Amino acid sequence: MKKLSLSLLVLMLTGITVFAQKATSDKAGNIIIVSIDGLRWHEVFQGAEKALILNKKYNSQDSIQRIKKYWSEDQQERRVKLMPFVWGVFAKDGQLYGNRDLGSLVNVKNPYWFSYPGRNENLTGYADPKVNSNDYPDNPNKNVLEFIDQQKGYKGRVVAFASWDAVARIINRNRNGLMVNNPFEDIKGDNLTEAEKLANEIQHYEPQIWGDGERLDATTYALAKSYIAAKHPKVVYLDLADTDDHAHGGNYDLYLDAIHNIDAMISSLWNYIQKDPFYKNNTTIIVMPDHGRGEGKQWTSHGASIPHANDTWLMTIGPKIKPLGEVKNGGQIYQDQYAKTIAKLLGFNFTSVNPIGEVIDSVVK
Repeated sequence: MKKLSLSLLVLMLTGITVFAQKATSDKAGNIIIVSIDGLRWHEVFQGAEKALILNKKYNSQDSIQRIKKYWSEDQQERRVKLMPFVWGVFAKDGQLYGNRDLGSLVNVKNPYWFSYPGRNENLTGYADPKVNSNDYPDNPNKNVLEFIDQQKGYKGRVVAFASWDAVARIINRNRNGLMVNNPFEDIKGDNLTEAEKLANEIQHYEPQIWGDGERLDATTYALAKSYIAAKHPKVVYLDLADTDDHAHGGNYDLYLDAIHNIDAMISSLWNYIQKDPFYKNNTTIIVMPDHGRGEGKQWTSHGASIPHANDTWLMTIGPKIKPLGEVKNGGQIYQDQYAKTIAKLLGFNFTSVNPIGEVIDSVVK
């Protein structure tokens, strides 16, 4: 009888453990949002573009090395060379939207097709026609980050790291008090880890290529990852911008390098969260741009006057994400749907006084 009771107890405890593990894996309690400024859907799904990678006007680095690194006549191989993590992991275990050749459409809804309006749309769910400048002041629209910060268990655990200083205005940290680390701002606090101290220090030695309002993505990433490892925030918004800056400069080789490096950064984050007990099996990564770019000679530009600069993409991976891979005939998605979808992945219903986009069902089901 005692043996039977002991066996029953073990069975019950095993069942409880399995149930608890399943409940943990089914709930994406943490999320990392990565914004990649002005990355075209063409490079994501097609890899390097032949007319651009071979054009001396747009490239300054050694041509032999550049072609070896990024070029193949086979499109599938080409895109893997550029973004190996995306096509090795996201395409297998996550979801990718925006390959227009396969009937998957993603677009901005705002009429301007540039940075502040695009990020506002992504984070607030509202394509506000009044937000019409990159110099726009503090954003009056409520964003999903501050909404999550107000939910039980998330207060003070929602943070942002940005390569562009307008992000503090877009998130409106002056209103909500969120920790938004802007270019050349140090991580604050007592008992910083050596990694945090080093990341703080290094950013002040980097060249200010685009002025004091932008820093290199590598530095922003180092600050973010050191903070993640030390403080374990539940929501991280990582805003990267090298892609847009190099594209505006007409430097296609550096644009490709920036894409390749960001892919590696996301890979490093994903591998880290698979090993950290705090993040493992309950963390989603969602990646998106703020706008698209033009085609042909207009690849360097975007804005309402540039055709196709409103064509974008979306990718996501995590324990609650159904592994659809590269979505075909995926219908139409708009970026004003991201905010409500992000909240839903955490189990919340994001609402606003503004008319906002609906949840992307295929992402949350």
